[in-house]
Amino acid sequence: MVKAMLIILLILFVWSFFIEPNLLIVKHYKIEALKGRKIVFVSDFHISKYGKRRLKRIVKLINKQNPDIVLSGGDFIKGHDGKYTLPIEEQAEILKTLNAPFITVLGNHDGWYDKKKVTGVLQESGFTVLGNSNTELKDLYIAGVEDIQTGNPDINKALGGTKSPVILITHSPDIYYDVKEPVDLILAGHTHGGQVSFPPFGAPIVPSKYGSKFARRIIKETQNTMIITKGIGTSILPVRFCSMPEIVVIN
Repeated sequence: MVKAMLIILLILFVWSFFIEPNLLIVKHYKIEALKGRKIVFVSDFHISKYGKRRLKRIVKLINKQNPDIVLSGGDFIKGHDGKYTLPIEEQAEILKTLNAPFITVLGNHDGWYDKKKVTGVLQESGFTVLGNSNTELKDLYIAGVEDIQTGNPDINKALGGTKSPVILITHSPDIYYDVKEPVDLILAGHTHGGQVSFPPFGAPIVPSKYGSKFARRIIKETQNTMIITKGIGTSILPVRFCSMPEIVVIN
């Protein structure tokens, strides 16, 4: 009995630390207001110093979806000080191989590391970085707010001058109830699905003031719909359990 338990624990350890964090699935959603467009949403890359190959795999999978636009919830940086992350310059070079326009906001790790540097490198690479601002692309408005921990999200400013259809990107889902103006879709990341989840109880630790309610899923508790992705990478511990990394495809 003890031997069997040890084997099970070993299998769970190997799965959680070495297998699931390196997997990547595609999650599909249909949003009627965005009909006729194909959008890929990714978030929380947290690319490690030795993660160049993984980022190439991520880009390859995104390109395989043939998206019209690629949107991002940020957090390119792993850790706080850049010691453990693939340099943002190298990440940008790989992201240049995306076959669609790339628009992103920044996450809390990007802000803790160096918001100005991350923004500058991405913009110099031809990408659009939104911070309480918006852009129009292919008859679609994309708005983005600053991160709630390392910036000052201003929803009204971000949505200024937009008209439907409009997508609002936020790194953290916690601004959801603050969005009073109708938008066609809100996209968020940050929570990683809790990274560790125990069905049917859910994730015991979620970086949101709303707890496991905002760990993952599609939410429609106001006039607005929000999709929260489980993201791609890991933070603090390199572990995932029942919270598989994903890219989101919106048809």
